[in-house]
Amino acid sequence: MTGSPLHLALALDGAGWHPAAWRAEDARPRDMFSAAYWADLVAEAERGLLDFVTFEDTLGLQSAAFHLPDDRTDQVRGSLDAVLLAAHLAPLTTHIGLVPTTNVTHTEPFHLAIGIATLDHAGKGRAGWRPQISSRAADASHFGRRRTTPQLTDDDVRDPELIAKRLRPLFAEGAEVVEVARRIWDSWEDDAEIRDTATGRFIDRDKLHHIDFDGTYFSVKGPSITPRPPQGRPLVVSLAHASTPYEFAARGSDLVLVTPHDRAGIAAILAQVDDAVERTGRDVRDRPLRTFADLLVFLDEEPGAAARRKARLDNLAGAELASDARIFVGTPGDLADLLLDWSTVGLDGFRLRPGTLPHDLAAITRGLVPELQRRGAFRTAYDATTLRGHLGLPRPNSLYAQGG
Repeated sequence: MTGSPLHLALALDGAGWHPAAWRAEDARPRDMFSAAYWADLVAEAERGLLDFVTFEDTLGLQSAAFHLPDDRTDQVRGSLDAVLLAAHLAPLTTHIGLVPTTNVTHTEPFHLAIGIATLDHAGKGRAGWRPQISSRAADASHFGRRRTTPQLTDDDVRDPELIAKRLRPLFAEGAEVVEVARRIWDSWEDDAEIRDTATGRFIDRDKLHHIDFDGTYFSVKGPSITPRPPQGRPLVVSLAHASTPYEFAARGSDLVLVTPHDRAGIAAILAQVDDAVERTGRDVRDRPLRTFADLLVFLDEEPGAAARRKARLDNLAGAELASDARIFVGTPGDLADLLLDWSTVGLDGFRLRPGTLPHDLAAITRGLVPELQRRGAFRTAYDATTLRGHLGLPRPNSLYAQGG
């Protein structure tokens, strides 16, 4: 392999990222709520040697609108719990990272932290976590919280900066959730477990620490009920489109997903991420921040076939597909050209959103990956056993250990 290897991740969601994907010829809508369906998808992703897969999650039924529920019955509605799904898949896989999404607006950081720590134990060091704030005011009705998400308007959702401005307090709260989780993961030192049957000492109590976190939104004593995760701290991943989310990523994420639409957009976004890093005072030499670009992809070996597939789905949906991410339609070779070109601008990797499942997933693993391997730009075998290892990120020391 010449130069820096390309990193590839996969975003799994229902039948695929096109709203009519469940009606594609090879879709499996009857299986979507079965564990076997997801096991097949992740097994295929692992055969393709991808770094990690992400799982979407939500506190309300999916909607065609970003900010409002709807009553549509022609699109997929319903999903499985992302963390529980990832935990089920952990012992069925051996190398690929598993990154569930969780809502951090209506859930407690202690419970989130021990759930992701448990996933890291189940996967022997392959867990990640994508914390997500609640962007829909209707979600609060499930929980009865006095303070709710503001109701975004149609004008708000046309501009990512307006969305971020309206939701800025929730991002501040979310940043505290991530900080509490990091401290909870660190509250057990790595060698806190003794398990000496002869002396009857199971743990060293001096190596379990109260985190005594007292913030604006949370007060959490600790320690965790779960021993320190194999990675020390599971990988934190966030999706960002505007200045406030970039700052959220700079404060607490290990990897930020961004959505450029061209080379110029990449440079502009990376500059904003760098500005956010500087504002938050993060030392990226000590805590590197990886940057992946999202693309929504339709792939076929035959030129023009992917465009015809997408056109059929657009017709079934009654509208042309729109996305926050760039929509790529073409051959695996064409996509390889784009990824290699964009990688020269400063990106560390890419998260691909398959337009339909399983078709576009197989096109990634059996078309794109071999093409990148032929060009010496992608691994031919896993060379690490943890998610941090795949991305070349160090295992952090505990904040509470001597010298941590």
